[in-house]
Amino acid sequence: MLALLSVEGEVCVCEFVAALDELQPSVSRHLAMLRDGGWLTSRREGTWMHYRLARLPKWARTLLDALVSGGVPSEALRDARSRLAAFPGRPRRAIGRVA
Repeated sequence: MLALLSVEGEVCVCEFVAALDELQPSVSRHLAMLRDGGWLTSRREGTWMHYRLARLPKWARTLLDALVSGGVPSEALRDARSRLAAFPGRPRRAIGRVA
């Protein structure tokens, strides 16, 4: 989740479900834990909940960089990003990286 957010910028719950091939209740529960732990911020857009990385200290950014550059197997991240790109229900806002 954190690696995907690091490269995508902002992702909604429905996109996580598609990208990770997981059930929505499980995805939402994990996202809530990360948000409560200060790793994520969330916003609502209609019925969609969108998540992005919170403002993090340098050590946390270093950890995220390590996840993206090999802590998460590259094929797993690539596959998740491919499923996300192919997801037909992707909210229009989410197409392309959010700065």
